[in-house]
Amino acid sequence: MLVMAVATAFVAAGSATGDPSVSAKQAQAASVMTQIRQLDASLERARNRYEAASQKLRLIEHSLTINKIALHAARHNLRTSQRSLMQRLVVIYTTRDDQSTLGVILGATSINDLVNRIETVQSVSSQDVAVMNQVIGFKHAVTMHQHALVRAHRSQAQLVQERAAAKVRIGSQIGHEQRLLSSIKGEIAHMIAVQHARALAQAQAAQAQVQAAQAQQALTLQGTAVGATASTPDGTVAPPSQYGGAAGIAMRYLGVPYVWGGASPSGFDCSGLVMYVYSQLGVSLPHYTGAQWNMGVPVAQSDLQPGDLVFFDGLGHVGIYIGGGQFIHAPHTGTVVQVSSMSGWYAATYVGARRIIG
Repeated sequence: MLVMAVATAFVAAGSATGDPSVSAKQAQAASVMTQIRQLDASLERARNRYEAASQKLRLIEHSLTINKIALHAARHNLRTSQRSLMQRLVVIYTTRDDQSTLGVILGATSINDLVNRIETVQSVSSQDVAVMNQVIGFKHAVTMHQHALVRAHRSQAQLVQERAAAKVRIGSQIGHEQRLLSSIKGEIAHMIAVQHARALAQAQAAQAQVQAAQAQQALTLQGTAVGATASTPDGTVAPPSQYGGAAGIAMRYLGVPYVWGGASPSGFDCSGLVMYVYSQLGVSLPHYTGAQWNMGVPVAQSDLQPGDLVFFDGLGHVGIYIGGGQFIHAPHTGTVVQVSSMSGWYAATYVGARRIIG
């Protein structure tokens, strides 16, 4: 039953892990997420620039449409003005069947008539020419505006293409980063699955070792005195028989989540787990790793027995030794009570051990 509980606890641990390789991958995933957030912001800015450029292009195209209408009207007015001027001149020069300017002069019946004829011709001509000049000037202005709009349209269309390309480029970068993030998450999931399988095997082996150690301990200590003065022939302090079950008690709480300051089955921190386990054996320990280091007596690493307290990281962490080079502990936020090997980081930061005696 205990083995099944251990298995359930490790499966429930989810992503909780102290594996440095998993931590490195999680840090890489966080870095990629930061990059994606930055690219998202860049994409939003690129979209805004693209929309602004597109709106301006639409305004230019609208102006081009209006200008084309005005240009068409100007050309029509010019043709009309030209026809009107020609018709007026024809009328003038064909009055009284006169066919030429000389006819206009010779056809006069008097000096007054001659003056009137000449003034009429000049007046009509100057008015029509003025109208003609206005029409030509308007057509010229509309044509120049048309050319300017065409140039602006060409330039703005190029800008819209550039903004669209920038938007697509950033979108592609986001896609790449998202695929990378998905790949990293897959690696993390695989690594955690492998770690959980390894931890389950370790827990099963640890449970067997605890049971064997407890049985051996019971036989060894049957005739041994119990108390602060109890010692083995080589001078080391033997673990009291009433405390031999500390490792077994601690194993009941595999899978309980880490809670800073926690000292109950609803959540433990490292020293809280140690304090709670030993309180069930009638021993009161302080809820502070440094203070627990001052309890009991020191034990050499080669003489460790199940139930001994093992300390790491400059007294920043404590666990309960269970035998076979393994210990049970509540590592840190995001993890659960679990069994770990005293190797790797733990071997590198090992401080020492204490045996709690009566």
